[in-house]
Amino acid sequence: MAGYDDRDGFIWMDGKLVNWRDAKVHILTHAMHYASSVFEGERCYNGKIFKSVEHSERLRKSGELLDMELPWSVAEIEAAKEATLKANGLTDAYVRPVAWRGSGEDMGVAAKRNPIHLAVAVWTWGAYYGDAKFKGAKLDISKWKRPSPETIPHAAKAAGLYMICTMSKHAAEAKGCSDAMMFDYRGYVAEATGANIFFVKDGEVHTPKADAFLNGITRQTVIGMLKDKGITVHERVIMPAELEEFQQCWLTGTAAEVTPVGQIGDYNFEVGDLTKAIATDYEKLVRA
Repeated sequence: MAGYDDRDGFIWMDGKLVNWRDAKVHILTHAMHYASSVFEGERCYNGKIFKSVEHSERLRKSGELLDMELPWSVAEIEAAKEATLKANGLTDAYVRPVAWRGSGEDMGVAAKRNPIHLAVAVWTWGAYYGDAKFKGAKLDISKWKRPSPETIPHAAKAAGLYMICTMSKHAAEAKGCSDAMMFDYRGYVAEATGANIFFVKDGEVHTPKADAFLNGITRQTVIGMLKDKGITVHERVIMPAELEEFQQCWLTGTAAEVTPVGQIGDYNFEVGDLTKAIATDYEKLVRA
């Protein structure tokens, strides 16, 4: 597979489709220096982007949280995504809208006079964790913690918030793991580097309260699915010592979809019936 900068196709940028290899920004783009960028990760199934409007709404909300109001409406973002999929001839794809502060009159921390840009790229992308969907992913435990909400806009899907996620995943991969689970600033179980986490104990589901990390759209979808099945879901503080008490575990996210977890550090989990059922039900839902 060619690098992401060297592919055929089209990327939507600021209202027009440009050749993939020509989708470039200036070296003094503010986002490159100060992480003034927000983005979304979405999947298109059978020609329909799952929860597309919710993602577009969150993109705008993320911009607002970074004091970067996007000059595109939800409807305009929706149209841009559809145009990009059509131009690339894709009906099953990963969809990446990204907005950022570009280069302009300001080149310091403040950048109010710099223009805000928007781009949409789409590409084919299979299972995020490879064959982990069948045997369960292996996770490391990160040394980095999700910061306090007093230090970051944790409800934003913002580029800068993923720096420690990249570092954590690199460390995990060096140990032969697929990903890493992170604690939050209080030492509570939080999430993986790009996915939310769920546990099963005695037929009930437990998931960390999303008060210091992004409350994922897939996370919210799966919670709703579980409740519709009559399964009790506890959104609560989860202490590290509780990991040995859980029987099953899975991750959720647009890229991860519903991925079983077989191991976190020294803790092992079975790919049980509930994990398999919710993964199957989610697959049916997104393709309905």
